[in-house]
Amino acid sequence: MRIGLYPGTFDPITLGHTDIIQRAMALVDRLVIGVAINRDKGPLFSLEERVAMVEAECAKITKGTGGEIVVHPFENLLIDCARDVGATVIVRGLRAVADFEYEFQMVGMNRAMDASIETVFLMADARRQAIASKLVKEIARLGGDVSKFVTPSVRDALLAKYT
Repeated sequence: MRIGLYPGTFDPITLGHTDIIQRAMALVDRLVIGVAINRDKGPLFSLEERVAMVEAECAKITKGTGGEIVVHPFENLLIDCARDVGATVIVRGLRAVADFEYEFQMVGMNRAMDASIETVFLMADARRQAIASKLVKEIARLGGDVSKFVTPSVRDALLAKYT
């Protein structure tokens, strides 16, 4: 069984994330969505809220594909999380050149720690590439419409945080 790990903060999960999840499902038998605790980023949503949102959005995806998705919170090193869940592939989404530079460094460090775990980069659909959780939160905070970037349930969760 080929197991992939797609890590992120998912604060909140966006249509860009779900696009990458759908693409990754074609590459692995089981996809583990690693929800990073990452206290340094000061997430808007609690870990429990982020996990619940990711689980709800992934349930919609698996209903259509029949694939297996597991949501797994983690706070350790990404490479250790990959080992913990039995992943042989780490899936990363790329949006821009700036993402690539950071990801390139991360791949080198991860490979030095465990060369048996490969990293695969996927790009979201062109309509979804610019979506960033940070920008979605800013738009919502300032009263803008985020419905082009997140599902209705995530939009409602954002509105609840800012009203």
